[in-house]
Amino acid sequence: MTVYDELVARGLIAQVTDEEEIKKLINEGKAVFYIGFDPTADSLHVGHFMALCLMKRLQMAGNKPIALIGGGTAMVGDPSGRTDMRQMMTKETIDHNAECFKKQMSRFIDFSEGKAMLVNNADWLLDLNYIELLREIGPHFSVNRMLSAECYKQRMERGLSFLEFNYMIMQSYDFYALFQKYGCNMQFGGDDQWSNMLGGTRLIHYKLGKDAYAMTINLLLNSEGNKMGKTQSGAVWLDQDKTSPFDFYQYWRNVSDADVLKCLRMLTFLPLEQIDEMEEWEGSKLNQAKEILAFELTKLVHGEEEAGKAQEGARALFSGGNADSMPEVMLTEEDFEDGNIGILRLLVKAGLAASNGDARRNVEQGGVAIDGEKISDVKAVVSKQDIADGGIVLKRGKKKFVKVVIQ
Repeated sequence: MTVYDELVARGLIAQVTDEEEIKKLINEGKAVFYIGFDPTADSLHVGHFMALCLMKRLQMAGNKPIALIGGGTAMVGDPSGRTDMRQMMTKETIDHNAECFKKQMSRFIDFSEGKAMLVNNADWLLDLNYIELLREIGPHFSVNRMLSAECYKQRMERGLSFLEFNYMIMQSYDFYALFQKYGCNMQFGGDDQWSNMLGGTRLIHYKLGKDAYAMTINLLLNSEGNKMGKTQSGAVWLDQDKTSPFDFYQYWRNVSDADVLKCLRMLTFLPLEQIDEMEEWEGSKLNQAKEILAFELTKLVHGEEEAGKAQEGARALFSGGNADSMPEVMLTEEDFEDGNIGILRLLVKAGLAASNGDARRNVEQGGVAIDGEKISDVKAVVSKQDIADGGIVLKRGKKKFVKVVIQ
């Protein structure tokens, strides 16, 4: 099976502009491709996971990835998939977020010895002269065509700012700049980026001619896989200070039955033959497939040791065993009053509730338990002695739990 055939078999590709050419480039290890990441937070999240895994997969086949940090486009804001305008960020915040992205991407992509590049579009976008841009680039973009793009149509009823309207031009300019600077011949993106991606190839055609245009390829990622990281509630980050390895493991352990094999194919590096054998698995065997998925992805992000700890902690929790491997919260003497701590304060202290009001709602809705016993009284207290005897497991909902101990 060729590299390209495997991408198709794993369900990673939805659409391409020239399949024969893309097959040739990828299979021969001659693709110089880019995927963009706007630094709108200080950590990547599971919504980025598919793109990162794809970059790793193609690099392993000899192709050269360009990870593009959107330090310039983040100052405009991508309207795709948004019902309102993104909050404006300062340049300092964007620069900080970009540095955080670089560290996390290095876990997936080998940047040594010119095997990959990490660039920031702020290097060329921030220096553009507005009038010069209008004259040189503006004539090549049809407003009618731009307004027909899906990323803009979603916003027209609620209002699309002129600031955001420029995003397509900025992203198109990225491909134009990367083609000239680094010989980038291919761009990847999700379905909400397709119009922006085509805009880049058209711009190369207009500015550099047919020969240059013939060298550019667009590859549309499978939107279902690209959105897999957003199917469950709450943000799941790749930064372990935001989402612990245990919680990260649990996130993937709790994917739906319908998604587990799709995730295994799209996101792990297990052989397809091994995954295909799981097609007939049901019941407890399907839960085993979920454990395999969770372990493989946690290992990829946090390393094998942390993945092993997370798996042990999860198994211990559901088997009634010890909970030594799950996230731990440490209380001090100051947290107790007369030897006790209220359940609401405990939930907040453990990071399982944002406020006392949030904690109260969780208790009233029956979503809180200590060592497997549901807590329904918002005035319930936990004694220091109960926690001192080996700690307790505090649980909120189906997926959030920590071990509480005393310092």
